[in-house]
Amino acid sequence: MASIPFRHAVKDPELFCVTWEQVPGKGAVERQQEEILSNAEQAVASGRIHALGVTDNPGGNPSLSVELLCAEMSRLGIEPVVHFACRDKNRNAIESLLYGLERCNARNLLVVSGDYPSPEGFCGTARPVFDLDPVHVVQLISAMNTGLVDTSLGRDTRLTPTNFFAGVAVSPFKKTEAELYGQYSKLLKKIKAGAQFAITQIGFDPRKFHELILWLRQRQIHLPVLANLFVLTYASAKFMTAGNVPGAVIPPALLTELAREREYPDKGMAARLLRAARFYSIMKGLGYAGVHIGGHNLTCDMVVEIIQRGEELYPSWQDVLGACDYRCEGMFYYCFHHVPGGFLNSDAPVLRTPSAAPSWLYRILMVVHRLFFDPSHRPYRFMQRIAHRIDRSPRAASLFGRVEHLIKTLLFRCADCGDCALPDTAYLCPMSECAKFQRNGPCGGSTDGWCEVYPRRRQCLWVRVYKRMPSVPIHQCVGAQKIVPPCDWRLWQTSSWLNYFLGRDHNSKMLSTNGTDRSTG
Repeated sequence: MASIPFRHAVKDPELFCVTWEQVPGKGAVERQQEEILSNAEQAVASGRIHALGVTDNPGGNPSLSVELLCAEMSRLGIEPVVHFACRDKNRNAIESLLYGLERCNARNLLVVSGDYPSPEGFCGTARPVFDLDPVHVVQLISAMNTGLVDTSLGRDTRLTPTNFFAGVAVSPFKKTEAELYGQYSKLLKKIKAGAQFAITQIGFDPRKFHELILWLRQRQIHLPVLANLFVLTYASAKFMTAGNVPGAVIPPALLTELAREREYPDKGMAARLLRAARFYSIMKGLGYAGVHIGGHNLTCDMVVEIIQRGEELYPSWQDVLGACDYRCEGMFYYCFHHVPGGFLNSDAPVLRTPSAAPSWLYRILMVVHRLFFDPSHRPYRFMQRIAHRIDRSPRAASLFGRVEHLIKTLLFRCADCGDCALPDTAYLCPMSECAKFQRNGPCGGSTDGWCEVYPRRRQCLWVRVYKRMPSVPIHQCVGAQKIVPPCDWRLWQTSSWLNYFLGRDHNSKMLSTNGTDRSTG
C-alpha cells in the first residue's frame, strides 16, 4: 500500500487514506529523529500507511528542518506530507524552501499558519514572521505548479513547473458562531487559491466531523478531507485543555473518561486504541477520504491495530456512535439540525441567518469610504488629483503620511504598513490587531473567541470582524469572496492614501484588474 502515491490515495474513492504524524525534535542526530526514520521503515513494511506527516517546528519550537528529514524519508520508500508553517519564513524564504522540497521529491504539503513562537527560544521569544498566510502560500504553490514567471533578470522567464500537492487545515470544532463562520469562510478562500485536500484540526465530536462533510456537499465542493485522529492519553489531554495546543478541543466527558482509564492495569492503552478504531470507522462511514493519525509515543504496531480494528468496525459504524458522543456544552452548529435521538446531523440544511449585525461605526466608515475612495463618486477624482500634487514633493508626501498615520492610529491603531487592509477587515487593522497578521481570515488557534497568543485578554480579530459585518450568507461572510494580497513591504511607513490614489497598493491594483478607469481625467 505504501507504494501508492499519497495524492492518488487521497483522491481514490475506493481507498481510505492513512497518514501517521511524526514530530521532529531539537537536534540533528538525537534519538527522536532516529525513531522517526525507524517508523518510516516500519510503515513501509506494514503496507497499511500511505504517508507520514512531518510537523514544522510544532509548538513554535525549533526542530530539525523538514526538507532534510523528508528527503531521508523518501529514500526509505514512503512519501512525507510536510506540514508547511508560515510562522518563521518571509515570502522569499518560503519560495526558496519550496524549490528545495521539489528538488528532494517532497511534494505533499499541508500549509498552515503555524503556532506562535515559543517563549522558550534562544535568549527569549523569536520574532514571528507570518509574511504570507496559508491562502497566499497556496496561491504561490499554484503559480509554481503552472510555471512561475521569473522577472529578476529583467526579462520574463517561465520556470519549470513544480508538481506540489497542497493541502490546508480547517477546524469545524469552534464553539462560537463567529469563529466557525471564519473557519468556513477562510476555507473557501483556500479552495479558491488552489487547495487540493484538507486535514481537520484536533477534535472529537462526530456531529462536528459530519457538519464539515455536509457543508462541503451543500456547496458541491469536491475536496478530499482527512480527519485528524489523535490518540489521546490523559496527560496529553490535560496539556491540550490547558491551551498548550492552540485550537485543540478536548470535551470534558472525554477528559473524565481518560482519567478513569488511566487506572486500568494497562494505563488505558487498550481503551485508547479502541476509541481511535471507532473514530476510524465513523470517519470512513461519514465519507472522509482518510484519517491523519497522531499521538504521543504511538508505535507503528498501534497504528496498524487502529486500522485493522477500524476496518472491522466499519460495516456497523453507526452502532459505535454512541460510544463516541463527545459533544461540548454550548457548541455552535452550522445550519444542520441534530437528528432526534441520534448523534449526527440531519442532511436537510437550516436556513440560518448569522446573528451578527453591522455596528454603527462600521456603517459610518462604509459611508465615508464610499464617498472618498469609490471611483464612481466625484470626490474620488478630486482626491486623486490632490494625491498627484502631494506626491511630487517628498516633504509634502512625508508630512501627509504622518498626519494620516496619526488619524488612523487614533481610530484604528494603525501599524503604518502603507498597504492598508482596513476596508477588507471591517476597519480593524490586521497588522496591529492580529498577532499573526492574518489578512484573509482567522488561524485555527482561537478558543471561545479569544486569541491564542493573548487568551482572555484579546478577542480574535476575526471574531470582531464578524461582529461588525452585516448579516450575510456564509459564502459572503467575512470577505470570503475576495482574497486579500499580502502586504507590499516597499510601502512600509508611507501614506496608504497616496498609495491607493496613485495605484500602488493592493486595493488600487485590484480596481485596475477589474477594469476600473483610474485616469485623472
